Amino acid sequence: MMFGAWGNPNHDEGIAAIHRALDAGINFIDTADVYARGESEEIVGKALKGRRDSVVLATKVHGTMHDTDPNMQGNSRRWIIQEVEHSLRRLQTDWIDLYQIHRWDPATDHDETLGALTDLQTRRQDPVSRLIDVPAVTDRRSAMGGGEARTRTLRLRAARRTRSSFAASRPRCCRPVSTTAWA
Repeated sequence: MMFGAWGNPNHDEGIAAIHRALDAGINFIDTADVYARGESEEIVGKALKGRRDSVVLATKVHGTMHDTDPNMQGNSRRWIIQEVEHSLRRLQTDWIDLYQIHRWDPATDHDETLGALTDLQTRRQDPVSRLIDVPAVTDRRSAMGGGEARTRTLRLRAARRTRSSFAASRPRCCRPVSTTAWA
C-alpha cells in the first residue's frame, strides 16, 4: 500500500491502515524516501508512535528527492549519509532496522556506496542497526568483502515467482540472506 501523494493522500486513513495491520499481527513495514518524496515515511512515522519497538522497520535510499538538485538522489556517499538522517527524522525514530539501496546508481562506484553503508553500520553512535539490501546485481568481491557491508537481504519482484525461483535468485556468494518480495 502506498501512502501520501503516490497512493492514499489522507494521513489519518494511512495511519489507521497501518494500525489495522499491526493489530492483525503484521510486524514488518517497508517504505522508501522517494515514496511521495518522504510523505510515506512521515505517515509511517506517525503510525508507529508508541508502537515502534514491536516493528521491523525498513526504508530505502536512492530516488530523486528534488526536481532541480542532482545531488539529492542516487547512491553517493554524501547522499546516503545525509538521507539516512532525513529518513530518521521523517520516521520519528532513533533507528532503522533495515536500510536498503533501492536501485544501483550507474553514476556511483559500487565501492563508494558499500563504503558509505559500511561506515553507517560501524559507527557506534549510528542509529541504523542492520543493513543492507543491494539489488542482486552485485559483484562477488563486494558482496564477500572483508569487513565491508555485505548483502543481507534481496528485494525480488514477487509476480509470477514460486518459492523455488526465489531461492534460485539468491546469488551463491551472498547466502545466507533473507528475501523481501515486492509486487
